[in-house]
Amino acid sequence: MKIVITASGEGLDADMDSRFGRAKNFIIFDTETKEVSALDNSVNLNAAQGAGIQAASNAAETGAEVLISGHCGPKAFRVLKEAGIRVYNTEAKTVRQALDLFLQDKLVESSGSDVEGHW
Repeated sequence: MKIVITASGEGLDADMDSRFGRAKNFIIFDTETKEVSALDNSVNLNAAQGAGIQAASNAAETGAEVLISGHCGPKAFRVLKEAGIRVYNTEAKTVRQALDLFLQDKLVESSGSDVEGHW
């Protein structure tokens, strides 16, 4: 299974970015191969609008089944759900901490967005 985690840097020790659509990077972790990679999302950092939708499309293209982020807006959440991606929110400080919480089954799947759009 592939997991996408929002980050401000690259790698498992990077700080998490609490924003989904405007996160600088997505860290992708494959639970089967243990491979870690980074996907640059900086094109959405300064987007006037549509950052969440585009970020959700980018996450779906990775083949991810799970997204872990601090927050997710309504339009992005809808696109993620339509792509079959489960969303989990966390206040973890690093990507590694967020991943560990998920793998230990300590995160709760989100049933909807937790912020308004354009926050």
